[in-house]
Amino acid sequence: MTVQAHLESLEKKHVALEEALHSALTSPSINDTEIADIKRRKLRLKDEIHRLKSSVH
Repeated sequence: MTVQAHLESLEKKHVALEEALHSALTSPSINDTEIADIKRRKLRLKDEIHRLKSSVH
Protein backbone atom coordinates (compact mmCIF):
# COMPACT_ATOMS: atom_id res chain seq x y z
CA MET A 1 0.00 0.00 0.00
CA THR A 2 1.38 3.38 -0.96
CA VAL A 3 1.56 6.22 1.51
CA GLN A 4 -1.12 8.08 -0.47
CA ALA A 5 -3.45 5.07 -0.39
CA HIS A 6 -2.83 4.67 3.34
CA LEU A 7 -3.64 8.36 3.89
CA GLU A 8 -6.87 8.02 1.91
CA SER A 9 -7.83 4.99 3.97
CA LEU A 10 -7.15 6.84 7.23
CA GLU A 11 -9.11 9.87 6.05
CA LYS A 12 -12.10 7.66 5.19
CA LYS A 13 -11.94 6.12 8.66
CA HIS A 14 -11.73 9.62 10.16
CA VAL A 15 -14.88 10.68 8.26
CA ALA A 16 -16.66 7.52 9.39
CA LEU A 17 -15.76 8.28 13.01
CA GLU A 18 -16.99 11.86 12.57
CA GLU A 19 -20.32 10.48 11.36
CA ALA A 20 -20.42 7.99 14.24
CA LEU A 21 -19.70 10.78 16.71
CA HIS A 22 -22.46 12.96 15.27
CA SER A 23 -24.87 10.04 15.46
CA ALA A 24 -23.81 9.23 19.03
CA LEU A 25 -24.24 12.82 20.16
CA THR A 26 -27.81 12.89 18.85
CA SER A 27 -28.71 9.50 20.32
CA PRO A 28 -29.89 9.45 23.93
CA SER A 29 -28.94 5.77 24.32
CA ILE A 30 -25.18 6.34 23.87
CA ASN A 31 -23.30 7.01 27.09
CA ASP A 32 -20.44 9.45 27.66
CA THR A 33 -17.84 6.66 27.77
CA GLU A 34 -18.71 5.55 24.24
CA ILE A 35 -18.58 9.14 22.98
CA ALA A 36 -15.18 9.65 24.62
CA ASP A 37 -13.93 6.44 22.97
CA ILE A 38 -15.02 7.65 19.53
CA LYS A 39 -13.32 11.00 20.15
CA ARG A 40 -10.08 9.27 21.22
CA ARG A 41 -10.03 7.04 18.14
CA LYS A 42 -10.75 10.03 15.92
CA LEU A 43 -7.91 12.01 17.49
CA ARG A 44 -5.49 9.09 17.05
CA LEU A 45 -6.38 8.92 13.36
CA LYS A 46 -5.99 12.67 12.98
CA ASP A 47 -2.54 12.51 14.59
CA GLU A 48 -1.48 9.64 12.34
CA ILE A 49 -2.76 11.46 9.24
CA HIS A 50 -0.82 14.58 10.25
CA ARG A 51 2.33 12.53 10.93
CA LEU A 52 2.15 10.81 7.55
CA LYS A 53 1.48 14.05 5.69
CA SER A 54 4.46 15.65 7.44
CA SER A 55 6.75 12.78 6.48
CA VAL A 56 5.72 13.00 2.81
CA HIS A 57 6.53 16.71 2.48
